[in-house]
Amino acid sequence: MNKHLMSFSIIFLGLCLLLGSWFISQSLKSEQVNPTQEEQFRFELISPNDSNIIIFDKQSGEYWRKFIEPNDGPADWEKQKSPISTSSK
Repeated sequence: MNKHLMSFSIIFLGLCLLLGSWFISQSLKSEQVNPTQEEQFRFELISPNDSNIIIFDKQSGEYWRKFIEPNDGPADWEKQKSPISTSSK
C-alpha cells in the first residue's frame, strides 16, 4: 500500500506543478498590454534647425530640447515648459 501511495503522491505533485505553471503563464499573458496606435506615436522628434533637436510628448505637451553646437561635444537635454500646457508641474 505504501508503494501505491508514493506513486499517487508523485503523480499528484506533477499535476499540481503543471497546473500551477499553466495558471502563471495565463496570468502573464493576460497582463501584457498591446500599445494602442496613440501610444505608439506618443513622442515626436523635431529638428527645427541644425543646432536644436526637440522631443515632443504629444500626450502631456512637454518637450525636451537639446542644443547642439557645431563642431562641439555633446550637450545636456533641458526639459522645457509647454507653450500649450495650462497646468504647471
